[in-house]
Amino acid sequence: MAEVRLLELAHARSGDKGNTANVGLIVYDKEDYPIILKEVTCARVKEHFKDLVTGPVERFALDNLHAVNFLLHGALDGGGTVSLMTDAQGKVFSTALLRMRVEVPEEVAERVRGRGRCPEDRRGDRA
Repeated sequence: MAEVRLLELAHARSGDKGNTANVGLIVYDKEDYPIILKEVTCARVKEHFKDLVTGPVERFALDNLHAVNFLLHGALDGGGTVSLMTDAQGKVFSTALLRMRVEVPEEVAERVRGRGRCPEDRRGDRA
């Protein structure tokens, strides 16, 4: 087994409604969808965001699109109109989720390695 960042397997979009951020995660290759279903659970997403998400995390599988959608309740300190956070909207949650690492078979890691970009990738720090 090997470890890759989600950004090598999928792309994402995010938004918000009130105090809830939502993140849609869409795989590049449909054969990787079962990996997403196995590895990217509500518990792992909640742990990935740690104290940023104070409420529950819900996951909805969209099998026909090879995608999942997450609702991150309590992620926006009340939401854009009431929060004192610098950015109380859900726009950056997709980028943050794509930094999460997941385990994949070695052959999948070889196939997807190099997709997507993180600032540390430019320095050669891919571990």
